[in-house]
Amino acid sequence: MRAMPDANRLAFTPASSLHMTLFQGIIEYRRSLPYWPADVPLDTEIGAMTNLYMKRLEGFSGAGPFRIRVVDVVPTGLTVAGATEDDSRRMRAWREALAEVFGYRHPDHDDYVFHVTLAYMIDWLDRDRLPEWQALFDDCRALLDQEAAVLELQPPALCNFEDMNHFEPLRVLG
Repeated sequence: MRAMPDANRLAFTPASSLHMTLFQGIIEYRRSLPYWPADVPLDTEIGAMTNLYMKRLEGFSGAGPFRIRVVDVVPTGLTVAGATEDDSRRMRAWREALAEVFGYRHPDHDDYVFHVTLAYMIDWLDRDRLPEWQALFDDCRALLDQEAAVLELQPPALCNFEDMNHFEPLRVLG
């Protein structure tokens, strides 16, 4: 993707930010319901929220390990799903358990599309360039199907981040 002539229309993420979001956390600038726990004041400082979540996770066991597979390659990265139906069930069970622990659900909680972000769009790709990009995505998907049909992930973790360039694991879960 980086070698494409118009790759400058994408802002690629560094390796330290590669992750699959299992459950969307709180964000400093999104202090409203339902993106924030109803039982916590909206003006609670992020450090205090981190401490609260660390405490809420004491004794939390999660829903077990899971593996993923690539469903699609798109300009922003990989769309993924559970490698098996059991893996998909576990991923959803993790989301349910974390919603209970943290005390909120985003509006897309039940139909959230799991993904690994590789880049952010900063400008639209020209329409006449889309076939070449699609060919690249198809080649990438075929390569991944051949070389890495199932992806093993590290266990889920509660992370902190200043921006989308690095996610700092604070507590490994499960």
